[in-house]
Amino acid sequence: MQLSRRAAVVNGAAALVLASPAKAAGSTRSLHQRLLCLDTHLDTPSSLARPGWDIMRRHGGQVDFTQVDYPRMVQGGLDGGFWAIYTPQGALTPEGYAAMRDAAFLRATEIREMVAAHPDKFELAFVPEDAARIAGKGKRVVFQSIENSSPLGTDVSLLRVFYRLGVRMAGPVHFKVNQFADSATDAKTWNGLSPAGRELVALANDLGIVLDASHASDDVFDQMMEQSRAPIICSHSGCRAVFDHPRNLDDARIRKLAAAGSTIQINSYNEYLVPVPQNKERDAARAAIMAKTRGGAGKSPAQAAADLREAVKAIAELDKRMPIPRADFDTFMKHVLHALDLVGPEHVGIGCDWDGGGGVIGMEDVASLPRITERLVKAGYTEAQLADVWGGNALRVLGAAQKARKGG
Repeated sequence: MQLSRRAAVVNGAAALVLASPAKAAGSTRSLHQRLLCLDTHLDTPSSLARPGWDIMRRHGGQVDFTQVDYPRMVQGGLDGGFWAIYTPQGALTPEGYAAMRDAAFLRATEIREMVAAHPDKFELAFVPEDAARIAGKGKRVVFQSIENSSPLGTDVSLLRVFYRLGVRMAGPVHFKVNQFADSATDAKTWNGLSPAGRELVALANDLGIVLDASHASDDVFDQMMEQSRAPIICSHSGCRAVFDHPRNLDDARIRKLAAAGSTIQINSYNEYLVPVPQNKERDAARAAIMAKTRGGAGKSPAQAAADLREAVKAIAELDKRMPIPRADFDTFMKHVLHALDLVGPEHVGIGCDWDGGGGVIGMEDVASLPRITERLVKAGYTEAQLADVWGGNALRVLGAAQKARKGG
């Protein structure tokens, strides 16, 4: 699917408006700015509750750890993407479920409040065709996704409410096993999906919500592929052939994903790109530093900003004292290029995990995204193929999910 900001919508699909070799379309920078660029996993909503934090102001990792704001989106040509309603895994108890449910609804509210506060800069998106229409008006595209479905508790039907709020993608699990599925990074409990997890898959299909297998175990991936009547997606994953980590997909599963018409969206999370030795002392020190930045609801904007500056300084000192291996841009691109070589540009995209741990040396925030386009142009990919990678593939999967919905 060829997409640009000028894409016309015909019969529910973006029309092909450009198909010439990328290098014939002018400079790489202007080419990148023409493309409809979507990232399928933005953890930026976690910043919205910070006292005094303003998405319209330029921030920086060396100030408050953030990687996405409106000025940097404009600079990096990022038109938007899927903004994650992420909820840390809590206790699998009535009290834990209630706390996670409330946190998820609050996060969804914060996303909507951000859009409502800046209607000339952001707009909620619900169907694939919304993306080109919104970007064509010079606004940023706000699809919503759920990362970790534990907030649904024991009532899978709560997903219907999130759908009405705009959620169009959902992953069943995160770092830890939950009531729905095994995690790629935790001990097995269900050997894949739980009975409730199978209910979740069925209801997501009925609603037209794309199922996201990132963070899920291999068994969960296989079972979702088998059960789902619509293509599933991996919104922010890597290639196990490049780096053997359980969060990454092996070649056989990447091929299965492509054969089903779907896409792997490559992330830039350091620990999934390079081996990082375990260091419990460092982990404890980092956790103690970050703990001082929490509890923002009771802080003034000035105090919250000061706490973040102190934490940034303390983390930098910790990195000097206990350094860990850091992935660079070339390492990230090895995953992108491996996936492209394996299944082609119709089945690969970008989901960097910005504001959720993503970012590599040489690509620290979304302002650096044109580097990806530049590298792919040098590799010989056409503008039409780049349009697929930068958003067309993900929108195609969303469209397939909505066509397969119950009654649809």
